[in-house]
Amino acid sequence: MSTQASAAQLLVKALEAEGVEYVFGIPGEENIHFVDALNDSSIRYILVRHEQAAAFMAEIYGRLTGKAGVASATLGPGAINLQLGVADATTNSTPVVAISAQVGLDRIYKESHQVVDLVSLFRPITKWAELVPAAEALPEMLRKAFKTAQTERPGAVYLAIPEDVEKAAVPDGLRPLPVNVVRPHDPSPAQIARAADVLATAVRPIVLAGHGAVRAGAAQALVRFSERLGLPVATTFHGKGVFPDDHRNALGAVGFMRQDYVNFGFDEADVLISVGYELQEFDPAKINPGRDKKIIHIHRFPAEVDDHYPVAVGIQGDISRSLHILGDAVHRRFEVNGTGEKIRALLREELEQGRADDRFPLSPARVVADVRTAMRREDIVLADTGAVKMWMARMYPTYEPNTMLVSNGLSSMGFSVPGALAAKLAHPERRVLAATGDGAFLMNSQELETAVRERIPIVVLVWVDDAYGLIGWKMNLELGRDSHVAFGNPDFVKYAESFGARGYRITEAAELLPTLRAALADDAVSVIAVPVDYSANLALTDMLGELTGPF
Repeated sequence: MSTQASAAQLLVKALEAEGVEYVFGIPGEENIHFVDALNDSSIRYILVRHEQAAAFMAEIYGRLTGKAGVASATLGPGAINLQLGVADATTNSTPVVAISAQVGLDRIYKESHQVVDLVSLFRPITKWAELVPAAEALPEMLRKAFKTAQTERPGAVYLAIPEDVEKAAVPDGLRPLPVNVVRPHDPSPAQIARAADVLATAVRPIVLAGHGAVRAGAAQALVRFSERLGLPVATTFHGKGVFPDDHRNALGAVGFMRQDYVNFGFDEADVLISVGYELQEFDPAKINPGRDKKIIHIHRFPAEVDDHYPVAVGIQGDISRSLHILGDAVHRRFEVNGTGEKIRALLREELEQGRADDRFPLSPARVVADVRTAMRREDIVLADTGAVKMWMARMYPTYEPNTMLVSNGLSSMGFSVPGALAAKLAHPERRVLAATGDGAFLMNSQELETAVRERIPIVVLVWVDDAYGLIGWKMNLELGRDSHVAFGNPDFVKYAESFGARGYRITEAAELLPTLRAALADDAVSVIAVPVDYSANLALTDMLGELTGPF
């Protein structure tokens, strides 16, 4: 038997060289050599129950670590199932390397069983997608895949490995390429000077911090910048936590609707300093409807073009260094006018009113308040897409980066349960909770079995309203009625228990907080079903629609 290494073994060695700790996926006939080679490596293979979940796990792992998460699938349907999570990663600026099998080169050129042009399918949703044409190409192509996924604006990449390439013997001496980490550069002095000139004549500048600031680890620099110049700071939903909500200059998160407390801070501003903000996070028309604000864009790459986002000065480079240098170049301090404290007070009041609301089914604000009480500052909440995201992103206070995760680029439903597994693997010392609507939960609830089998303790809090609540909310706002949004649900306690998880059903408001505390303290997989009264949705939008100011 030949002792010559195979391409599959070389691929695994290249993944190890990139620092990969986990591969999330499902094996197929065409990539069994790769999966088998992982047994002799330092990499842990996490067998999932659906390839979509594997991609979501890779995405959340990449988001929390900054290193590309790896998702693996077989050819055809397996690879196609990866696509939602891959697209979510790209639109959320998260590094992911997706690898799938493909039919052999001996038949890829003709109509044949399971032949689909996967590279063409993945190209629109990735930064780079390619077929590996020969075993000898693997070291270079894998190094390029990780470099492309992790640098500039991060995103997903895709490699298709034909079955005969995977099995091929590789020449002696072929090794993974060394990993070269590209360091971001200092900003241009000329652009710093231009930005300082803009701020020299500003009256009420405001900072908007986005996901790029989180990725860049710029939280401390952002606090220093805000304190140095006396600037109020708002975040996008995606940027929550990069500026602590209990800081005296915090305005909270923007992204719910045009008429919300935090928007009044933008209405008063004449200069917008955007730090790590990307347009897919939030429509700039909602904070610059008159196109009259001067915008200073601070990021590692240029801003996207948008009519409501006319950039006066673009500062490209390391975000922390840019903030430090710009802060030192501005020789003035702005007066805080009290709007931020009024906004924080109004949000605190809403949260406290929710905490005291004993109705059953529970008010969404009560659920948010109890989750915040049960979770520590460093613990991680994943808020799935739907009405739950709107309530959590708007009201849940965050104090550290990456402690409340949403999908805001593609806004995919179903990411939170598989994402919670990846979050726990990335940060085993933290407690992890997936907050999800009942509609989103059942899209990837099969991963409860993965969590139980792999011994990954998470808590899943299912907001139960037997409907697609956010769509019903939108229908009632625009059409005055809703339709085709209601559905039936299983017994969530029995459903959880059937996977070997623990199940809890909340029957009165007072039960939620102690149940959350018990489940979070337990080294197990738990599902808590909490009935929610979404009549509060229209009450909230009606109240916000009548606002004339944060006073």
